Amino acid sequence: MKQQITSPLLATPNGHFSQATMIEAKGRMLFISGMTARAKDGSITGIGNVELQTRQVCDNLKAAVEAAGGTLKDICRVDVYVRNIEHFSVIHKVRAEYFEAPLPASTMVEVSKMVSPEYLIEISAIAVLPD
Repeated sequence: MKQQITSPLLATPNGHFSQATMIEAKGRMLFISGMTARAKDGSITGIGNVELQTRQVCDNLKAAVEAAGGTLKDICRVDVYVRNIEHFSVIHKVRAEYFEAPLPASTMVEVSKMVSPEYLIEISAIAVLPD
């Protein structure tokens, strides 16, 4: 069972994530590699459009966790790499369509390069799947 942890000593998150997420240590851990906006056919979705790319990345995360027998609700942590941190609000708007409370813990950082110069976002994730 995933539980969102909040502390009155910390500022309220300014995006769609938890300050901390606690998971009971039962089940199977799933480590999802960095997902990009690459579609099933190998093409890059939404070149130049961070909203479309974020949607494809979230769809890819969903496909990976479901292939392991879980759901997006099982994801407890995401690490988000972006080419432009100014896209923060657009990315979190899309994430809100995919992730429900209790939200995963999250880190977002801006990076100078990715494997393809057309990628605007990459997200890796950790999930705990029920037995």
